Amino acid sequence: MLTKRIIPCLDVDKGRVVKGVKFFDHVDAGDPVAQARRYQDDGADELVFYDITASHEGREIMADLVKKVVEQIFMPLTVGGGIRTLADATRLIQAGAEKVSLNSAAVQNPKLLAEVARKFGRCATVLGLDANRVTKDGVEVWEVFVAGGRIGTGIKVMDWVKQAESLGAGEIVLNVMNADGTTAGYDLEMTAAVSDAVKIPVVASGGAGSPQHILDVLKQGHADAALAASIFHFNTYSIGQVKQFLADAGVPVRLV
Repeated sequence: MLTKRIIPCLDVDKGRVVKGVKFFDHVDAGDPVAQARRYQDDGADELVFYDITASHEGREIMADLVKKVVEQIFMPLTVGGGIRTLADATRLIQAGAEKVSLNSAAVQNPKLLAEVARKFGRCATVLGLDANRVTKDGVEVWEVFVAGGRIGTGIKVMDWVKQAESLGAGEIVLNVMNADGTTAGYDLEMTAAVSDAVKIPVVASGGAGSPQHILDVLKQGHADAALAASIFHFNTYSIGQVKQFLADAGVPVRLV
């Protein structure tokens, strides 16, 4: 049986790790290189870096920061934010990223997923998906958002995940904006629906506040991995505590 992965997420803005609630009201959470080293020592299975304002501000991707981080760690690193072209993805892979996460640019140009998958393989091609529950004409819909969660696209989440898989995405990081940073628990309904709709791994993101939340999303949400930020950044729980809790509940994890 495949082990379930626990993945800290570092949201980076202007060279610092930050954490917000529902994508806004960010507070400083430390130096990204130091945080990456700390999470490796704590037993994280992978690490995700998102430059949360690169797409919105039209800035370059953070290849230099990626190089500094990979000099300090040996666990897999996924990087997203500001990737607009195959050349951008190539620079990040060359800098040491194992995977690149495409969000806004993939929505604007879905062929980019196929281009990255052809060059680097499905395993290196991640769809970053910012999903939001919105009400339109009295009906709730699950909508895809871009530009760091600022712009709704009108695209339905379930349609997009199936298209992305067909284009070559090898993994989906599903960040449900309504739950992001709330520490009130993941969106189990949406995570389970997406996990059941595709054959590729789904990483749950948004809302982790306790080990129980992570257990719930891995079991009830059918997620292959759980991404978390607030509970790790501010030392509410350690990765070791979360993994031991999961192991005691019968979830296969890599203990350190």
